[in-house]
Formats: sequence, structure tokens, C-alpha cells
Amino acid sequence: MSRVIHVFRQPDRFIAGTVGQPGDRTFYLQATEEAKTVSVMVEKQQVAVLAERVGALLEEVARRFDAEVPEGVSEDLVDTQPLDVPLDEEFRVGTMGLGWDADTHAVVIELLAVTEEEIDESVVLDDTEEGPDAVRVFLSPVQARAFATRAERVIAAGRKQCPLCSNPLDPEGHVCPRQNGYRRGTPAESAE
Repeated sequence: MSRVIHVFRQPDRFIAGTVGQPGDRTFYLQATEEAKTVSVMVEKQQVAVLAERVGALLEEVARRFDAEVPEGVSEDLVDTQPLDVPLDEEFRVGTMGLGWDADTHAVVIELLAVTEEEIDESVVLDDTEEGPDAVRVFLSPVQARAFATRAERVIAAGRKQCPLCSNPLDPEGHVCPRQNGYRRGTPAESAE
């Protein structure tokens, strides 16, 4: 069976979003162009890395190609709307590709489905018939910066970090390795 590549050359939206409560969230990337919407499931770390790498790519593009790249985006350009529903997951992302299309002056993001086999680098950002299903999105530098800004906010909206060990804090607290697991009891517990 040949692979399916969903291509979004002029997306109306490309966003990172979540479903669920902090500590139990499922992360998605969603692309929309006209009536077509594709959602793929990703790990939190993949969203964080993608946002970071998009920022680094924009800096490199500005330096090497003298392209006009915004250092930031105004608040009105950052998409704050929730994910579109119904949320039908196309696939879980295994490999991500990132590049610059000098012809269209666009950042190209490709998300490839998880596969059992090792992925040959030649299938990333290519139209070969063999390989995993993929989503390919072309973003202007402004859209790419807005995507990275939202993605960073989605990541930061999770559980707060412990000020001592930086592990996530659950609503009940946590056993902090920096305190050898010691947790001070409440006054009512101490009186017993």
C-alpha cells in the first residue's frame, strides 16, 4: 500500500493543542486548510522540540538567506482557539522533519507516522511512494513564529514545577528527591 501524504500549502491553521487535564493530557498537532483538517497525536517532548527547532530555523534562515523573519509576533496573530472537533487522530507521529523551501520562502514541517521499520532519511520531505503516512505543512515565517509561540504556551500550561527539583507537582504534592522524600506533615498530622 502506498503512503498517504496530507499536504497543506496555505494552511488556515497549524496549531499544537491538548485534550485532558494537566498531568493527563494528550498532545496533538492539527492542520486546517479550507474544509480539510488533519490531526496527529504527538508526545509533549516532540511539541517542545518542534517549537524550539522552528525558532532556531527561523534565526538561521534570517542569517543565511537574508530572509525577512519576525523576531516575535503580535498577540492577535497567535491562534488561541481550541482544537477543531471532532478530533479524529490520523496517526501517532514518530519522526519529524523540518526545512526551508527557498522557492516559496516557507518553513516546511513534515510529520511521519510511527512505523515498525527504520525510516530512511530519503522519505522525509520527499514524495516517494514508499514510507509512512505523513502530514506536510508549509508556513510563512510569521505563521511559523506564531505556531512556535502557541506551542511554547501549550507546553507551559501543564503542571507547575517543584522549585527544588523541577519535577512536575501533582495537586497532592510529590515526593521530592532533593529532600530525600521527606514531606513535612500538616499541623493536624503532627498533633496526632
